[in-house]
Amino acid sequence: MFIRIGHEIHIDSKAETVLILALSPHSSFDGRIIGSYAVRAEPELPLETFLDSFGNRLTRLRAPAGRLRLWSDCIVDVDGQPDVFDWNACQHDVGDLPPETLQFLTASRYCDSDVLAPEALRLFGATPPGWARVQAICNHVHNHLTFGYGFGRPTKTASDAQREKTGVCRDFAHLAIAFCRAMSIPARYASGYLGDIGVPYSGAGDFCAWFEAYLGGRWYTFDARYNTPRIGRVLMVRGRDAADGAMITSFGAYDLKGFRVWTDEVPGAPDDARLRDMLTSLPRTEALTLAPSG
Repeated sequence: MFIRIGHEIHIDSKAETVLILALSPHSSFDGRIIGSYAVRAEPELPLETFLDSFGNRLTRLRAPAGRLRLWSDCIVDVDGQPDVFDWNACQHDVGDLPPETLQFLTASRYCDSDVLAPEALRLFGATPPGWARVQAICNHVHNHLTFGYGFGRPTKTASDAQREKTGVCRDFAHLAIAFCRAMSIPARYASGYLGDIGVPYSGAGDFCAWFEAYLGGRWYTFDARYNTPRIGRVLMVRGRDAADGAMITSFGAYDLKGFRVWTDEVPGAPDDARLRDMLTSLPRTEALTLAPSG
């Protein structure tokens, strides 16, 4: 399956501002890419790309005062299968977990699992350990929170979301992660492209947040907002929570003036020449006027 992914962002900086962008497919993406996933800037600027400790592809630049356009557009080849499901995946004893998973057991900036531990035990202490427990957590978060862009804010923690019963997709992910960690299940934040492939159209494109839980010797994708396996996820960032994968980290003030994202299946079985021809101009899409949620 071919999916065209990309974004176009317009910002207005008050003064020269250093930006670190997390806007490229994750380094673990092993599918074929037609075109370039690199972030581009107008006016043209020096761009430095590097990997962080989570394997996220980051771009650093020095934005001048005034308007700046950032964009990327490419086509990726994915298997077209829904998220993997394994009801028999077991929960590991903490003493047997691989050392690299242990950092995803403790509280972090937005996933205050220590605060939520009593509530987690009350809600999920009687659930069977393993997949069934993580699914019970997803069911709770999915049913407990009401989604809305107006409910998002940069300081909102998992316990805030649990108390307020509202959030954007990153709050759904943060709350599920915090509950998993409180129940001794390693869980990490993930975000990327997720279009309306195999599901009804839901509106203007956006980046989406979900999470991954370590069960049965591997990481599995879970999505407490949609709470159903989905097709066509393209991972951009992983981390302990959204602080490790912010779309834009700025060291100075700027205003977001325009934002749109596209994640569209390319129909048929086109050859590479046709796919490259598609990338000669950006697609026309609806613009999302609010700040993105993921």
